[in-house]
Amino acid sequence: MSTWLSSFSQSLDQWTGTSGSLGYICIVLAVYIGYHFTTTVMSSSSSTPKQSTPQEEQDEKEPLRNFTAQQLRHFNGELEDGVPNPQHKPVYLSVAGTVFDVSDGRDFYGPGGPYATFAGRECGIALSKFAFDEQYLDISVDRTQLNAGERMELDQWLEKFQYYRHYPVMGKLIFDMPDPHRIIRQEELAKYNGTPEAPIPEGYATPPIYIAVDQDVFDMSFGGVSFYGPGGPYHKLAGRDATRALATMRLDDEMFAMTGEEEPLNEKQIKTMNDWKKTFTERKMYPIVGKLAET
Repeated sequence: MSTWLSSFSQSLDQWTGTSGSLGYICIVLAVYIGYHFTTTVMSSSSSTPKQSTPQEEQDEKEPLRNFTAQQLRHFNGELEDGVPNPQHKPVYLSVAGTVFDVSDGRDFYGPGGPYATFAGRECGIALSKFAFDEQYLDISVDRTQLNAGERMELDQWLEKFQYYRHYPVMGKLIFDMPDPHRIIRQEELAKYNGTPEAPIPEGYATPPIYIAVDQDVFDMSFGGVSFYGPGGPYHKLAGRDATRALATMRLDDEMFAMTGEEEPLNEKQIKTMNDWKKTFTERKMYPIVGKLAET
């Protein structure tokens, strides 16, 4: 074997006119094979998608909710008031009752933008007429009152927002709110617990979630779905009189097994209850939809 290699090497040297040409050829072949192997492995690696975590693939989507006109006005893109390190609020607007998050179009709909007057407002009528007048804002859209051209314009805006701009739908704007003075009995209260089987009024994005506190009945589907809806940490309160539970900060089964003949709330507990009511009405702006019937 060695004799053959020696003979082959001498023949190469005579043919190329270079001494030790076999060694050079081996080096070149080794470099070529190494390069080809490396690029093949790297190409295969780069073509394999990197496995991402669920958080990287998609952030948890905020559940659909209902909005009052007062709540919607909050989302105007301006700086938060009265908080340390204030941030700009999201920019929401409603088109024919469908609430979109148009924060990605802040340059158009946020403060200083050409459509800033629509931020935090129902603007379906205004868009259908391509008008910026205040008289066309915050009006429930009745399509029968629009002419054919206005209906077409309205539909084009809805299509643009949802399918072209892909603005997220956040929920529904509710104009016809229940009478806050109507009497709600315990059995009716229990029906509105936010589950799929619960009654859902026409136009709502999600079933109502009723919670009674000190005779006032709040609808938590207006911004509190993730807390009081199914799977939420306070879902046990849904469809119930939560006065004592909130006042005593108890959510255990024994709390809800009480008969109503317990000791009256003390001063500290009453203050805690009132703090909850203040949060519901002033900060969260949950609407009051009735009064709980006395038992």
